[in-house]
Amino acid sequence: MKTVILPAQHDAKSPAGAEIRYLISGATGNMIHSTVPPHQINKATVHATVSEFWYVLEGHGEIWRDNGLESSVTDLVTGTSIDIPVGTAFQYRNVSNSDLKFICISMPPWPGDSEATYIQGKWQPTI
Repeated sequence: MKTVILPAQHDAKSPAGAEIRYLISGATGNMIHSTVPPHQINKATVHATVSEFWYVLEGHGEIWRDNGLESSVTDLVTGTSIDIPVGTAFQYRNVSNSDLKFICISMPPWPGDSEATYIQGKWQPTI
């Protein structure tokens, strides 16, 4: 059994550019806390083997997802949950003057930054 308190400072940056704090990891997945600063547009990526679930804690952002059959932009506001199935192209951005914060669960556990391939996204990244 594990218990983790949210670290005060971020541990790393995601390949897309979010500040991340490591929370829980196990055999079937892991969980991080992500923060995107105001008006930041992250890099577009696609994952080779990992699917993700997100839950937005606070802020206002947008995420573009494209699975080859469907492409859409979804508002990321408090209480929103989304999925990013393996192989889905995605890019997200903060469209507000405050931090966008969300929980991200990866399944299986994140294998390392080589998991993400950079692609052409919907918006021009600011990082």
